This record gives sequence, C-alpha cells and structure tokens, in this order.
Amino acid sequence: MALEFMDKISPFIPSVEGPKGQLSLREKMLWTAGVMSIFFLLYSTYAIGVNQQAVTNSIYQIISIISAAKIGSIITVGISPIVLSSVLLQLFSGSGLFEIDMNNPVDKGRFQSLQKLLAITLAFVEAFIYVLTGFVPLASPGMMGLVVIQLAIGAVIVLMLDETMTKYGITSGINLFIVGGVSYAVIAGIFTVLIPDAVGAISAGGAAALANAVLAFGPLFAAIGIFLVSIYAYEMKVELPLAFNQIRGVGGRLPIPFLYVSVLPVILASSMEAALIVWFRIIAHVTGSFENLARFIALYQPVNGVLQLNGGIIYLISPQFPSPYTIGGYGPYFSYLATHATQLFLPFGGFVMVPEWVHMITYTLVLVILCVIFGKFWVEMTGQSPKEMSSQLEEMGWQIPGFRRDPRIVENVLNRYIPTITVLGSIFVGLLAAIATLTGAIGTGMGILLSVGIIYMLYQQLEQEKLYETYPMLDKIVGHQ
Repeated sequence: MALEFMDKISPFIPSVEGPKGQLSLREKMLWTAGVMSIFFLLYSTYAIGVNQQAVTNSIYQIISIISAAKIGSIITVGISPIVLSSVLLQLFSGSGLFEIDMNNPVDKGRFQSLQKLLAITLAFVEAFIYVLTGFVPLASPGMMGLVVIQLAIGAVIVLMLDETMTKYGITSGINLFIVGGVSYAVIAGIFTVLIPDAVGAISAGGAAALANAVLAFGPLFAAIGIFLVSIYAYEMKVELPLAFNQIRGVGGRLPIPFLYVSVLPVILASSMEAALIVWFRIIAHVTGSFENLARFIALYQPVNGVLQLNGGIIYLISPQFPSPYTIGGYGPYFSYLATHATQLFLPFGGFVMVPEWVHMITYTLVLVILCVIFGKFWVEMTGQSPKEMSSQLEEMGWQIPGFRRDPRIVENVLNRYIPTITVLGSIFVGLLAAIATLTGAIGTGMGILLSVGIIYMLYQQLEQEKLYETYPMLDKIVGHQ
C-alpha cells in the first residue's frame, strides 16, 4: 500500500515547525526547560470531574510511571498513543503492508504524518476506554464526556510537546517525560513515605528502632543498586577493529555494547503489559456465553468501589505487587509473597487458587521472553541488523582488518556478535527490571531501568553536542544537523 493518500490529510494534522537554523546547546537547553515546565504543570493538574481520592488509592499507579503520566491528571494517557502507534506502524511496515522508502524524504514525511494521525486517534480511543472501564474514576457519571475530552486533548498536547522537544530540545520528549515521571515518583516517595516511616520507627523506640529506621529506606537502597548495576552494564561492550580503506594507517573501532538495543525491549514489553491491563478491563462486565472465558483471561473485582485486576492470566503476567513501604516493610512484604494466593478461573473447572510465587515466576518469565522478542524485532526494524550494519560500514569506507572487503564477509563477522548480544542484553534488562519490581525499588523497576538508559544516552548526546560546538570543522565533516 502506498502512502500518497496522506498528501491530502497531512496539511490538517497539527504540527510543530522546525527551527530555521541550527540551535546552540544553550538554546536547546532553554527549550528543554520550557517544555518540561509545561509537562510538569499538566502532570500536576487533575482533570475536572475526576475522583482524586479514588485515584490516590489505585494500585495502577505503576502504569503511570511506565507511560510518563499521572492517573487522573490531564495527561493520564501519557505517551502510550505515541509508543503504540510507533509499534503498530513498524509492524505494518515490516510486514510489507506499506510501500515506503525511509531514505526518501517524501515517503518519510508521509510515514511520520500517518504515525501522528494514528497517535491522535489512539489518544481519543484510549481516553474513552480509560474512563469507560473505570481506570480513571469519576466524581459523578455525568462527567464522563468532559473527562474523556480533557484526557484526549492532554494526550495530543503531550504528542506536540514530544515533537517540540525533538526539534528544539536536547533529546526526544518521550525520554525526558519518562525520566521526569520517575524522578517525581522517587522524590515524592522519599519525602512522603520513606522519611516518615523512618521517623516513626525511631519514635517507637526499642532495641530494633535504628534497624527498622534503616530498613524503611530499603526501597531506596534497592533503587540505587539497580541504578549502579545498570550503569555498569552500559559500559560493557565488544569492540571490533576497523580500517579505513581509502587512507592507509587510519583505523578505528566498532563498539557493540552489551545493551545493544538499550532499554527499548523493556519499554515495549512493559507498555504492552500495561496496555493489556487497561484494555482488558472492557471485558470485566461480560456476561452470557463468554463470561467464563472473560474471567479466565482477566478477573476484575470491585475493591473499595474501584474495579481492580485480581486474577486471571493477565494478572499472572502483570507487575502488580504491593510495595514494601505500603504494606509495612520487607517482613510483611516477603510474607505476603510467600503466603498470598490469587484466583484463576478455569472455564471448565471453576476457581483455583494460585500462589503468589507462581505470579512472580510467570511475570518474570513473560517479561524476559517479551524483551527478547522485542529486542530482536527492534534490531531488524531499525537498521541495526548485521546485514544493515555491514552495508553502512561499506558505504562509509570501513572494513575489518584481516578480512576481504565484502559486505557479506563483514555480515558474517557481525553475525557472531550482534544476535547473541541482542538476546543476552534483552534477557539482562528483563531480569533486572523484574528484580527491581519484586524488591519494591522506589520508582519501580522499569522506571529506574528506563531512566538510567535515557540519562546515559542523553549524557553521550550532550557530550557530542558540546564537541560539535567546540570544533565546528567536525560538524562539516560528519554532516551533523
């Protein structure tokens, strides 16, 4: 399918005009600060008609961190439409449904317009589903239409902020929105939960007062541990020697990092799990012939007036675990994981009780498998496969010393490393995210892992921007835009 039909639609899609010339690093920083200020303003503003008390008690707050959103706020939908539209179109493009050449500026523009149109459409669809299923609790039923409109408009604003950040800021908006949401959650957790718990432990007195006060900061220590391990993993890499075939004696190295696809597998896998939790709420009230099947897939039950996922297959693959600092500490938390059981409805056998440790294992395995699948998918879809990399090296005039100058030979060499590193790196980030979640790390496992990856990439990008400004001639040599 060709995308010529987008030529008539594109003029009506809201867009942010790019800068007339190249911006300095200082200008980019000012734009970034402005966009993030607007983001946090929307983040802190609840939509009119939302039951704020019910939102505060919602166990789905973990999804808001993954989606760079805050449940009940104007930007409840967050970056979900942007991520989902990107994944869907990448799948369609990879399957050959679209005839598109991403090296052609016209085709690339059409593709980006289609992605934006799909994201706007999904913003309204998701806003409606969020409110219809009770994911966003209403103050009164009559406010449904008003809340849906506010959430949809908020999602479109996030889309425009992301585009503004991409064109004028230091990195993509999605990246900084995730970091901003995680940072907010960490700081809020420290000052509103951990410190009061530590003070309470000391005030209670007794021989174990000091130990209990230290244990109160356990989620923070877990977060710091995950942060440090992630940084170490980002520094691990395999380096292949390169030689420039046009100038004898000029060489370099091709780094293949252990986290070759960064944290993208976790972003896609966790976004998919979050979407399943929300979207399957729509079957909560299914009755008749499909009621048993619906309860087997996802069992939703009202808890304190709020519909919550309490069982079913979707629950077993979800990251829904109580936080140590909301359940009384690590003692009660580990006791809960060891003794608690949830309901699984079998269509032909009725309810069976499934221990929480089965939930832990199932969640971890599914997350790791999804990370591997998305990791391999992303390598193929984004031109990072051995075949694509060998072609790029050939075009730039690089070759691997000791091997004949032939893209097929270079591809064979890269095939020894890239597929294996992709799988191992995807397994690592999946396990690390699961461990962080299971240990109750403040900011959630996925949130910390995503933040580390984003900050690391941002640091490299800022160093590169500073280098270009310091050495303008380098800017011309590499064709930096």
